[in-house]
Amino acid sequence: MNNSFATQEIIILGSTGSIGVQALEVIAANPDRFRVIGLSAGGSNIDLLISQAKKFSVPVVAVNSNGDYARSIAGEIVVIDGPSASAELSAIPCDIVLNGITGSVGLAPTLAALGAGNRVALANKESLVAGGDLVVDAARKGGAHRLLPVDSEHSALYQCFLAGKRSEVKRAILTASGGAFRDRSDLAGVSLQEALAHPTWSMGPVVTINSATLVNKGLEIIEAHYLFDLDYSQIEAVIHPQSVVHSMVEFNDGATIAHASPPNMKGPIAYALGAHQDGTTDRVNRASNPIDWSTAHTWNFAPIDPVKFPAIDLARHCGTIGGALPAVFNAANEVAVAAFIGEKIAFIDIVKIVSQSVDKLAHIGGNTPRDLSDVSAVEDDARQVASEFVQAL
Repeated sequence: MNNSFATQEIIILGSTGSIGVQALEVIAANPDRFRVIGLSAGGSNIDLLISQAKKFSVPVVAVNSNGDYARSIAGEIVVIDGPSASAELSAIPCDIVLNGITGSVGLAPTLAALGAGNRVALANKESLVAGGDLVVDAARKGGAHRLLPVDSEHSALYQCFLAGKRSEVKRAILTASGGAFRDRSDLAGVSLQEALAHPTWSMGPVVTINSATLVNKGLEIIEAHYLFDLDYSQIEAVIHPQSVVHSMVEFNDGATIAHASPPNMKGPIAYALGAHQDGTTDRVNRASNPIDWSTAHTWNFAPIDPVKFPAIDLARHCGTIGGALPAVFNAANEVAVAAFIGEKIAFIDIVKIVSQSVDKLAHIGGNTPRDLSDVSAVEDDARQVASEFVQAL
């Protein structure tokens, strides 16, 4: 193991979710590389958060529990409680804040971390979708290498870009598993249980539904635009059912560099946590098992059907117009997904509601949010409009 770098102090937001749990597994396997100084969770899995805090001797935790949490844990741990708890925790000086929160509620902690001078390992794609201009501006104020991609597709792109000069990049190609219905033509009668049965990845319900509609890939296209300063015409997406090739970069000489690794998040998490202030990365031992090259493999790639999965073109449309429209896209989707999980609407209604909300609020598309309150106001409008469409159904 390379011990040439000092131990990295890490804060993990969303520690009880899939990203947080896997990050702690990576850290547990490399105790001399990382020290966890803060954890946050939403309050729905307090027992696991307590267990994590004690196991890793974490001095500070954050949770939104209306004061109930403080009575649940021994006094040696400092508890930050309330709706802004994760943002307050993110502002504590450290080497890296890993944002594994799901949803646009992750934007405020991202901005708080960057504002405090911390680097952010970003698994919360909604931060860039809802507030991309704000996040990029905040990251640039602190110098280079402040945003570290954790989504497997964007981590793969970051690593593929190292094969050439940025001026030589022609296209970035994101891969999509295709979700639960990549081989199903009629989506009219999809049940909640079917939509939650992802064939490759184990994720939370919201991300799993987003994968089934391919909204998730639309969000990732917007995320790639902001992370890598790529024009939307340079960002493509293709179906790759095996989820082994996470992304590819095509260069101007016709060469395509692909990144392949097993379909889990430990590799991307470890790569981000192993990054240093100068932009170099010290790869982390025991992050993930490698691909077994002693066995035969078949990898398939196919174009995405825009009629079956209209979310891709809709996301690209919102991103191209820019301003507040990506935030509308995301907030309306959060409402529609919640309605589907609550069995109030059909699966095929999710993207319809998002599209209707985008159309109704198209007049605010050119208005770039100036601050977090602007984003919140746009999201409130989008949620109200989307909720009205849900009620109409």
